[in-house]
Amino acid sequence: MKNKLKALRAERNWSQAVLGEKLGVSRQTVNAIEARRYDPSLPLAFRIARLFACAIEDIFEDDAPGKPSA
Repeated sequence: MKNKLKALRAERNWSQAVLGEKLGVSRQTVNAIEARRYDPSLPLAFRIARLFACAIEDIFEDDAPGKPSA
């Protein structure tokens, strides 16, 4: 799953540790999401979207083959 988490975090000059604290997760979790090694749970995705004041779809994009086009 593609995501814009790193760019959103960088815009605010937050470290991965700071973002992790704000979300209630570890720095390693933030790193894994940014590196696309881990897809966040739905509750975590909602927390991320609320923190950045945008829709989940604005942050995360499904990159699976066969994705229907809008």
